Amino acid sequence: MHFVVCIKQVPEGTEVEIDEEKGVLKREGVESKLNVYDAYALEAAVRLKEEHGGTVTVLSMGPPQAMALIREAYTLGADNGYLLSDRKFAGADTLATSYTLSEAIRRLPPAELIFCGMQTTDGDTAQVGPGIAELLDLPHASYVNRIQGIVGDTVVVDTDMGDGIETLKISLPCLLTVTKEVNQPRLPSFRLKRATKDRKAEIWDSRALAGANAAYFGLDGSPTQVERIFPPPRGREKEVWQGSSEELGQKFFEKLKELKFV
Repeated sequence: MHFVVCIKQVPEGTEVEIDEEKGVLKREGVESKLNVYDAYALEAAVRLKEEHGGTVTVLSMGPPQAMALIREAYTLGADNGYLLSDRKFAGADTLATSYTLSEAIRRLPPAELIFCGMQTTDGDTAQVGPGIAELLDLPHASYVNRIQGIVGDTVVVDTDMGDGIETLKISLPCLLTVTKEVNQPRLPSFRLKRATKDRKAEIWDSRALAGANAAYFGLDGSPTQVERIFPPPRGREKEVWQGSSEELGQKFFEKLKELKFV
């Protein structure tokens, strides 16, 4: 079986510069890490590979420094890696990102299962996974918190619907986005690090996606336009109140009225 996992490199900390003119984060030279939800997606794929056989391919889009992410994925059990890196891909919103990743997946060997983390910690939109599935015309399930197993040509999963858990039986091929509850990711393997130190990873630019519509790449191909982006102001005003519980309760009520919350 072939499992594809979409992974992303996200900023390591909270101190990230903002390009206020383009409305995007400045990622060049920023300390980065594997998006935490993608680690659970990769673990899900590796466990299914260990159970059913096959290969795990990781796919990422980003600057050349994101190649470190592919190397890390190899130490976690991935077999092949592809990095989509091209200035034309930069500044993509969720739709342009979904389009670019889906076009890359079309050019990989056919996959039975495509995995994504349920969201990224820098965007939190949870849109890219379902977007890829729609563009590839695949069935998909989001917020998967348990994979019961592959049965014939279907996969059985539990999804978190907010007010309950729903069990789904989905035909393969399909796409799943997973939550943190789906498993516990393994630690990087030193043995695999040594074994894969010379393993190649493909870097694809826009020419590798020949036949795709370049008008849908990157910032120019993004229908979502950010009007303004800026760091939130630091510090907050505070008041200290003293008095009896009755006085403080009345004071709090008057403050809520002043702020038009009641």
